[in-house]
Amino acid sequence: MMLAGKHAVVTGGGTGVGAEVARTLAEAGAKVTIMGRSEAPLKAQGLPYQLCDVTEAEAVQAAFAAARADQGPIDIMVANAGAAESVPFAKMTPEHLSAMLAVNLIGVSNCWQAALPDMKAAGWGRMIAVASTAAQKGYPYVAAYCAAKHGVLGLTRALSIELAMTGITVNAICPGFIETPLLDRSIANIVKTTGMSEEQAAKSLKAGNPQKRFIQTDEVAGAALWLCTEAARSVNGHALSLSGGET
Repeated sequence: MMLAGKHAVVTGGGTGVGAEVARTLAEAGAKVTIMGRSEAPLKAQGLPYQLCDVTEAEAVQAAFAAARADQGPIDIMVANAGAAESVPFAKMTPEHLSAMLAVNLIGVSNCWQAALPDMKAAGWGRMIAVASTAAQKGYPYVAAYCAAKHGVLGLTRALSIELAMTGITVNAICPGFIETPLLDRSIANIVKTTGMSEEQAAKSLKAGNPQKRFIQTDEVAGAALWLCTEAARSVNGHALSLSGGET
């Protein structure tokens, strides 16, 4: 129960990585509030939740105020909500770029700003972004997503220095392709556009990982848990790559 008494907020907590992170932190003793745009998957997790679109700053502030009223000041903020869409750069529209920046970068900033006053008051806090290896390198056909995730890493590094003397650490977890429903949709899109079989499409995505496999949600959750512990108190401004050695 290493996180007993701590209140953790996890965005995108209804499915996939967010749900796994939320369960892991709860099992470690934290009071967990999950957030997302759809009520059904949030409700299914059996944890306190708030409906929230992370791209809307006022909605984020309201959701965090409700979470605070329900479970107390926020100690841990895991910004996991995100989205990925594939399009060749030549066909990328300003609207597509704005959408990727809104959910993947501005959403992180909105949530970290909402949690910051509680952490400063406590003199302790953990801000974690679930970024991607796309924050560390480029991939074809996802230029907007890569730009947004690179922005997350820049935000992480800048804020970690700004808050270094406050007892708050700021870090990014950067997984490769994670085996979730989002990945299933990516594979289906490859099959549709290239004529590959599902097996061939999956193999093409695994190729960049030297271990030739997909990352699992429990690996991301375990990394997040460790970053929340006192053992990781000097880990700050770090991009923790979970990629089998790809980055």
